[in-house]
Formats: sequence, C-alpha cells, structure tokens
Amino acid sequence: MTQNISETCLGKVYLVGAGPGDPGLMTIKGKTLLEHADVVVYDALVSPPILDMIGEKAIKIHAGKRRGRHSKLQAETTQILMEKARQYPVVVRLKGGDPFVFGRGGEEMQDLVNAGIPVEVVPGITSGIAAPAYAGIPVTHRGYSSSVTFVTGHEAVGKYRPKINWEAIAQGSETIVIYMGVHNLPNIITKLQKGGLTSATPIALIRWGTRSEQEQLIGTLETIIEQVETANFEAPAIAIIGNVVELSSILLGYGAVEEEGSENE
Repeated sequence: MTQNISETCLGKVYLVGAGPGDPGLMTIKGKTLLEHADVVVYDALVSPPILDMIGEKAIKIHAGKRRGRHSKLQAETTQILMEKARQYPVVVRLKGGDPFVFGRGGEEMQDLVNAGIPVEVVPGITSGIAAPAYAGIPVTHRGYSSSVTFVTGHEAVGKYRPKINWEAIAQGSETIVIYMGVHNLPNIITKLQKGGLTSATPIALIRWGTRSEQEQLIGTLETIIEQVETANFEAPAIAIIGNVVELSSILLGYGAVEEEGSENE
C-alpha cells in the first residue's frame, strides 16, 4: 500500500457505486479500487460483503446517513475527502447504489473539482432497477410499460424547487420507482391518486433489495398502507408503482411470460 504523500501532491478521489447490496453486482473496476485504496469513506447502506472487499491496510471511515441518525454532515464528509486526497494517492468514496442516482455524488464531485481535487466516477447498479429485478418486476415491458420515472420520496431542506409534482408524475409515467419514500408513502399515494391513479393500481415495496434478507410487500394503493403497518415494514425500501408489479408472481416461477421478440425488433 502506498504511504501518505506530500501536501503539495494531490491524490485522486474515486466516487464508486457499491450497487444495491449483492456483492456479485459490484463492478470489477469498483472492486479493484477497493482492494488498492489507501482510504475508503463509505456509506451506511453499503453491505458488509462489499466492505469485506476493502484492502486490509486501507483507512476506513464511516460517513453514513440514515433517517434520524446522521453520522456526518455532508460538508464534513467532503472535507474529509479533500484532506485525505492531499495525503494519499487513492481515496475511494464508496456509495450505495450509483453515486449519481440520489446519492449526492454530484454535490461531492462539484465540491472536489472546485477545490482542485482530481475526481473519477465509477458507476454502480442502482437499487431502483436491481431491487425490482430480484423481485421479478421489470421496470419496463412492452405489454405493460414503456416509460419509467425515478423519483425521491424524501426531499432535502432548502431544495431548488418547493416540491415534487406527484400529480404530473402520475399522469406522465407508466412505472414509478420511488427511493426513500416509505415514511412519506401515505402523502405520496394521496397525491398520485389526485393525479389519476386508481386505488387498484399495483404497488410493491422492496426492503434490502438483492441482499439475502430481501423482503417485499405487494398490494395496491388502497391496501399497501395497512400492509406496511401490519408487517411493521420499515425503511430502507424502494417502492414500485404500476402494472409491471403484476409480473412479479409470473417471473418468480408461477408461469412464463410469452416473448414475441426482442425490444430492438
């Protein structure tokens, strides 16, 4: 492992997506960087098997953020990255999913570039695609949905716009994938129904997607809140809303989807 370098020399920060949890979904490039990194600053949602990929000599710094339990403020995390990049050649910022999909990777990249720190982004598989796939739900399907919207259910304070237009999303997309939306789900459902979705619209909630402990609830906009309360279903979870949810039982072995050709035909 390379030792710390002069303050006048800059290392490089790699914004690495750890994927949704299954270590088999980690990219080869991301794994290689973890094995050779001098410093790894990681999030709370990075799974233990992926953390096990980190080289033994690397400095590990937890910078996770969970609802009500923020380990470090965003500004503190960025400052750590800057400091370590001035001391070590290879600094990895390890983020669950993909760094640029509701992962604040864009904010960190901007701050690092403005500070003159070299940055490289290593994409990861986002949970909004992987978790539904592991539950047998394709986010698009020629017979069910030709459009998908990815949206956060938890908006930041001081955001660039006052709110998400859920009514417009209800009218404009056949599949809706919501990140971080469990705590705000009753309000979201009310607004989606105002936008035209019926109470019978299918919805799936997937917790710890792609991991061995993956859990899921499948219901409708009318039933899901009661199901969440009955099951004591908690975050972190992804919500998928739309008719593609109906494919879950089929693709998990209860039948077969008839294919007439590829999407590219």
